[in-house]
Amino acid sequence: METIFAQALILLAAALVLLPLFQRLGLGSVLGYLAAGILVGPLGFGWISGAESVLHFAELGVVLMLFLVGLELEPAHLWAQRRRLLGLGASQVLLSAAVLALAFWLMGFSEREGLAIGAILALSSTAFVVQMLVETNQLGTPQGRAAFSILLFQDLAVIPIILLLPVLAGSQDAENSPQLFAGIAALIAMAFAGRFLLNPWLGWLARLRNRDVMTASALLLVLGSAGLMGYLGLSMGLGAFVAGVLLANSPYREQLETDIQPFKGLLLGLFFLAIGMTMDLRLLIAAPGTIALYLIALLAAKSLVLVLISRLRKVPWAGTVRFGILLSQGGEFAFVLLTQAGALGLLAAPVIGQLNLVVALSMATTPLLLKLAKKLFPSAGPGVTAVEGEAPSEDQHPKVVIAGLGRFGQITARILVGRQIPFTALDSNPDEINLLRRYGNDVFFGDVTRLDLLRTAGLEHAQVLVLAIDQAEDSLRVVELVQQHFPDVQIIARARDRYHAYELRAKGVTLVIRETFDSALKGAVMTLTQLGIPESTALELTRNFRAFDEALLEEQVEHRHDREKLIETNSRGRAALVSLLSGDQGKPD
Repeated sequence: METIFAQALILLAAALVLLPLFQRLGLGSVLGYLAAGILVGPLGFGWISGAESVLHFAELGVVLMLFLVGLELEPAHLWAQRRRLLGLGASQVLLSAAVLALAFWLMGFSEREGLAIGAILALSSTAFVVQMLVETNQLGTPQGRAAFSILLFQDLAVIPIILLLPVLAGSQDAENSPQLFAGIAALIAMAFAGRFLLNPWLGWLARLRNRDVMTASALLLVLGSAGLMGYLGLSMGLGAFVAGVLLANSPYREQLETDIQPFKGLLLGLFFLAIGMTMDLRLLIAAPGTIALYLIALLAAKSLVLVLISRLRKVPWAGTVRFGILLSQGGEFAFVLLTQAGALGLLAAPVIGQLNLVVALSMATTPLLLKLAKKLFPSAGPGVTAVEGEAPSEDQHPKVVIAGLGRFGQITARILVGRQIPFTALDSNPDEINLLRRYGNDVFFGDVTRLDLLRTAGLEHAQVLVLAIDQAEDSLRVVELVQQHFPDVQIIARARDRYHAYELRAKGVTLVIRETFDSALKGAVMTLTQLGIPESTALELTRNFRAFDEALLEEQVEHRHDREKLIETNSRGRAALVSLLSGDQGKPD
């Protein structure tokens, strides 16, 4: 236990030292993690051994990342992208595998070895590519969507590659043949569970109002779906991604994303560190020419294929080159497939070691090559990075967030729906959420007093927060969070009573709506008209009363904790109010 604790301290210290340095140099966090891994690994200071076991554990970071990506893709949207998924993904995988197979065949490998190496190296690194897209805010752009379509198809392509390797090795063992059918059956079972079981189960847990239970259930959901695919010998990331897609329309999506995000960040960083630790640079010293040749072949072949695909779609050169480099590296699944190829006797152990190093080096060189490409091919304007020649999409984040969708928040929501203005609504009552979603409202479960949930809901991109939650203390806590972390967001706050309004005004919230104030004024107008006072006079009286009361409230804010002072100002205000509203025009006939 002490050794594990010491290793954790070393990894954290190395990351904290090198990450800021690499980001300051504009090289990105991925390269910083790799450098930190090399530094503390067997070929650095040797402070940490057993990099393979660390890598195996850290692959959970990739699994969590794919689950979060799946949460952002609704099934209908994913189906709408099927042409891009199949067209771009299939063309990239097949062409890259063919070109790489030819290249390694020309370098002296047999046809079977060349085909195996080509199929394995045709896969790119989901973890590296998505992380770089997130860091540069490009995941939602046409380039990012196209890159992810290819990565998703590559995850699907893992299944036939697993089945292909025994065939190329000439093995008569048919143990892997049922995998495809088992995988399909597992996906159907997951779809059924997502449709009929997951939301009721999460709703039952939400009613317990226990944050730890929700976090544990989120982890169980992701790891369980990934573990099912892993048990079948398929991609664990694919299982996690499918689970995310099935919950993309769930009212608990925002809460799940918020609970998973911290684990994903830590484990994904650990994954990059482990990649750095596994880089056996002694092989580079022993055979630098061979490693360099393999690396150039990998990067050049995949980049040229992607450039060709992009140019056929009439994308400008700047976007074409960057897109080619972005997906040119080998993938994390290559380590697993190369090990399997070795166990089948398809590839020799020295070759597997060299190819493992080539894959790791290709990951390390991707950020550097992208930085070079940006200097050689500067952006010429909007759309140059779009793989399909389309302009990058506008920010899809709603400009309004409604916190609390009870009787108050629903009115605003209904008007926004009528005007077709998108918004994100959050509420902590699962029963209320289920009812509102039956009427077509897009509502999500979540505790709005959590800063991480507000970020997940996209508040940093919003213009307005409609704060309509029931508890006054929670409302004031949210105001503090928003003012501290999202100062540009305008708050429109509901006040339960006058004392709640005092506290909101004291915190600088200017747009405060007292819950029953307007309806009470309307009732006063009706009462006066029933007594024979003209409606125009009744409206004028209530307008005067509103202005007077708002001024009195503003005066009382500074005395909100002094009961004697409040009584004094109320008494003085009552006399002024009688003087303001009295007059012959206000008397009934």
